[in-house]
Amino acid sequence: MIPPGRLDRPVDHETDHVLGPADAEITLVEYGSYACPHCRAANERIAQARDLLGDRVCYAFRHRPLRDNSLALRAAELAELAQTPEAFWCAHIKLMTRSRQLTEDDLLAVAAELGVTAEFAVGDSDSVRRARARVEVDVASSQASGVRFTPTFYINRRRYDGPWDESSLVDAMLGTLGHRVRTAALDFASWGASAGILLVLATVVAVVVTNSPLGPTFDASWRQELSVSLGNAAFRMSILHWVDDGLLTVFFLVVGLEVKREMTVGHLASRRSAALPIASALGGMVVPALLYALVIPAGPWSHGWGVPMATDTAFAIALIAVMGARVPVELRIFLTAAAIVDDIGAIVVVAVFYSGEIHLAYLAAAAAVVVALALLSRSRVYLLSPYILLGVVLWAFVHAGGLHATLAGVVLALFIPTRPPADLAALMTQASTIIASEARHEGEVLRHGPSTPALHALDAIYDRLESPADRLLRHAGARSSYAVLPIFALANAGVKIDPFLFVGHGWLMAAIIAALAIGKPLGIFLAAAAAVRAGIAVKPAEYTWRQLAGAGALAGIGFTMSLFIAGQAFPSTSDFSSAKIAVFAASILSAVVGTTLLLGASRQELIEEAPQSVGTQVS
Repeated sequence: MIPPGRLDRPVDHETDHVLGPADAEITLVEYGSYACPHCRAANERIAQARDLLGDRVCYAFRHRPLRDNSLALRAAELAELAQTPEAFWCAHIKLMTRSRQLTEDDLLAVAAELGVTAEFAVGDSDSVRRARARVEVDVASSQASGVRFTPTFYINRRRYDGPWDESSLVDAMLGTLGHRVRTAALDFASWGASAGILLVLATVVAVVVTNSPLGPTFDASWRQELSVSLGNAAFRMSILHWVDDGLLTVFFLVVGLEVKREMTVGHLASRRSAALPIASALGGMVVPALLYALVIPAGPWSHGWGVPMATDTAFAIALIAVMGARVPVELRIFLTAAAIVDDIGAIVVVAVFYSGEIHLAYLAAAAAVVVALALLSRSRVYLLSPYILLGVVLWAFVHAGGLHATLAGVVLALFIPTRPPADLAALMTQASTIIASEARHEGEVLRHGPSTPALHALDAIYDRLESPADRLLRHAGARSSYAVLPIFALANAGVKIDPFLFVGHGWLMAAIIAALAIGKPLGIFLAAAAAVRAGIAVKPAEYTWRQLAGAGALAGIGFTMSLFIAGQAFPSTSDFSSAKIAVFAASILSAVVGTTLLLGASRQELIEEAPQSVGTQVS
């Protein structure tokens, strides 16, 4: 399987159309079409970049004719009738540059230069068949490489998604530091397991440092106070509390946005698609809480029943991503949807059972802010800035009111507006008109780029491409996965490995481990089976019951939310440390069991279960 954003095969100087030495340090591959106006515009930029870099770059052109355009396909086949590389490149340049838009006259002129008849495209000679086959090979290569539009460029076998101007192309080909850092970051983020890997690294660092001579200093640094004041009003909390109550609000905001998306246009939008993950998530919350309550002795620890209720989506999805094609996409969708419902349950639990002393005056002020958010949303205000400002105020009032401040993130997410999909054709026409108009003034004196009105208009077009909720989720989601959660793990996962922690905390640790590693998969599996049996839900035929059980076991990886709730439930340092160890142990056990079940599921099981699952769907 070809990794996303990578070229399907390297440049072959025997079969590809190549300009430049075979040992060039830079390889630039273009998938293009002679009828594509953007390819024709980019042709000059490519020539400028090649002139600048000389023999350092090897350029290859591969055909990807515009679909449903007979002129584009005929032009590609015509170029392939060239008998020599020199003839091909001569035909290529003529087809790209002879006129502003590819015409029948261009084909006739190039055909005459190549010495072929104008009826070449309907011919059936060996040369025409070879030309068609050669174009089909390039088209198949474009599909395997994930090309969606023309032109698409690959630099050293990596897709280039930046601007097509000469300066940007050259920066990318030279591999400037900024471009390398951006590319590496995008590559890492596109890897499904990346968020989970970062969490693992942050956890390992926290545990190692805590158990090193630097441990006391590390712990003390998180307890340093940091205050924000305005006149007589001030927020003064330790850095640890700023992370748990402030920074984690971004995570709750992302959860709220994901819930909103899934319930409007996602996998929870219809009853049929939502029934199975909702039922499974409810079972995966209730059974662990009950099992914890059964195991734990009566006393202060009984308040920790919320610890095993939540699933750490980042870890669970990371393990599924590492297993690749062995795990069906439908199972990943199921686990993601169930985890989102799980998050809703965790939010409710935190709000109702793990908040502090209630102050009604501040909560009344928070309610007034919520009304203001609702009015903004109802008035179709699509700027994000007023929502963010009101969100900060809401966070302050919720914190002062005694509820957990992170709940402000969820409430804010509910009022970030969505809007109908944009008319992309109209926006493209508008943007093209603006840019074409600005290009006509490019050479004017004292002109250093597009005019201010043009930039404002292009900004407005960009803003219209996405709804505010989608844009915030795209940006905040990445920051939540790659900054907020690792920082949370650094601040909370550090635990002193001390044998004395096991003394007197055996029942607490046993209850958490049993609830997560046994109660979680058991609750998910039994609830799913009951929902399917009752006809409420349908299990997709793409995965087996064994694979569903494996996903249920992975849901026992509690980590982020389990540590968060444990911090609220166990104010005693020793209790919290023991709970951390139990969460770690249960998460590792759940990961091992889930991975074993998923990797051990055979294709024969899927074949044997398929008729039964299909029958269930039909009924």
